[in-house]
Amino acid sequence: MTQLPWQASADLSALSARAALLQQLRHFLQQRNLLEVDVPALGRAAVTDPHIDSIAAQVCDETFYLQTSPEFYMKRLLASGSGDIYSLAKAFRNGEAGRKHNPEFTMLEWYRLGWTDHQLMDEVSELLQHCLSLSSIERISYRSLFQRHLGVDPHRASVEQLKSLANQHGEFDWPDSDRDTWLDLLMTHVIEPNMGEGLMLVHDFPASQAALARLHKDSEGELIARRFEAYVGGVELANGYWELCDSEEQAARLERDLSKRAQLNLPQYPSDQCLVAALEAGLPECAGVALGVDRLLMLVSGISDIRQLMAFPFDRA
Repeated sequence: MTQLPWQASADLSALSARAALLQQLRHFLQQRNLLEVDVPALGRAAVTDPHIDSIAAQVCDETFYLQTSPEFYMKRLLASGSGDIYSLAKAFRNGEAGRKHNPEFTMLEWYRLGWTDHQLMDEVSELLQHCLSLSSIERISYRSLFQRHLGVDPHRASVEQLKSLANQHGEFDWPDSDRDTWLDLLMTHVIEPNMGEGLMLVHDFPASQAALARLHKDSEGELIARRFEAYVGGVELANGYWELCDSEEQAARLERDLSKRAQLNLPQYPSDQCLVAALEAGLPECAGVALGVDRLLMLVSGISDIRQLMAFPFDRA
């Protein structure tokens, strides 16, 4: 008889470390008077972001989607008057499964009313200091980061310049002419491996990468997205926004995402019109951030394979 992989991947010490981290995260936010909320894992709408794929499920003769983040439901709560809230729960993304990724993972997401992205960066820094021994903490703009490592202004460089830079660090024979594709490649293949061991908070992303963040002009007159990403040792842990509150702009961005998905021959998903309605009713000024708990646990534990920290990862589900 074939031996089935019924045993857990994580040992008792890993399970204990996860339990301790979850308790630590909850304590940190509860001490700051955030309310933990429980939102659905299933929804009739899916994420439209071309870089994220949802997982469909048939429920009561309808197509639902496992949520890639609790964000849309949480914003509906914020518009309903919930105040500062957080969610610590499972999220789902259809993609790679292996040493660094799992289609089902744990996400911590929280929102602060009346805060900007820079205020939220302070709190993210405090939380990570609470969980990790950080050798250094640096806050740097996306532009300054690219200028430091590649000597180029990412907001103004041409696609050909970006391609040329990428091909100095590897063979990337791609026909794709999208600027953000090349910026992302340079970030992941060249910059992230050279970030150092400390905490780096990267802010003021290109306007084309705004997602659900608002846009502002920076000191050089460039339109930038008020979002940030937190890295420790070159590992991306968190992604935060000074949240977009304009319902018309949000609806337009969802439509642009769907158009981009069509151009790339990606599945078309129903967009969340309840989110648009919540913004129209009045989403309060706020900043929000999502943090990958499994990746944080990897750093806390010093374990480089995410499967050793999950009781039953994808290959044992």
